Amino acid sequence: MQRLRSAGLVWPLALVLPALAILLALGTWQMQRKEWKEGLIAQINTRVHQPPIALADAEKQPPGSHEYARVKARGTFRHEAEQFIWEPDPRQGPGYHVYTPLRLDDGRFILVNRGYVTEALKAPSSRAHGQLPGEVEVIGLLREPHAQGMFDPNRDAKTGIWYWRDFDGMTRAALGANADKAVRFFLDAEATPANPGGWPQGGTTRLTLPNRHLEYALTWYGLAATLVGVVIAFVISRRRVRANEPG
Repeated sequence: MQRLRSAGLVWPLALVLPALAILLALGTWQMQRKEWKEGLIAQINTRVHQPPIALADAEKQPPGSHEYARVKARGTFRHEAEQFIWEPDPRQGPGYHVYTPLRLDDGRFILVNRGYVTEALKAPSSRAHGQLPGEVEVIGLLREPHAQGMFDPNRDAKTGIWYWRDFDGMTRAALGANADKAVRFFLDAEATPANPGGWPQGGTTRLTLPNRHLEYALTWYGLAATLVGVVIAFVISRRRVRANEPG
């Protein structure tokens, strides 16, 4: 310690060592996140390729096993209660995802994301062939409700357009007094079979999850290595200065 003090290295090292520990901890955390994300991706890929199971059976599964589960549900669409989430398509331009209540055989409801429509096809009359009558079977992926994101706007009161999947708000708007009969999931309809007339276009679920945790980890570890290099260079320079001091 005396040698460090005499070399003027105590305070520099006292500042550097906590910073180095933080950088290494952040790198390790990102590696743990990478492992978690890879497990999640593998889990999703397994679920979406399973044969569909009945919605009632899916509901009996333990918490944490519902997201992206492939299910089938039978019921009747209530097209007059459609809800729209603003969701532009990178190829087709401005448009919406159409959420329609499906009245199940047991009297409950589930909000089905039937797919994308362009802005010009928002009005149901412009895609009348796709308004399926009678009892239908929908196969798709279960999605759990999520909290509003920091940058997600609230519903536009004038247009009725939603900007995030507000489960409570959307079920109240679509079902009114029957909102308490809603199954607490969304169902993203698959792309096939296509709806008559081609609209809405199902299969909108994004299954590609970003996984840049290795890149982030290498960044933190790289900063830690750089910091070590700076400290080594500083120590060498201090020793050279002391070696050149007279006496």
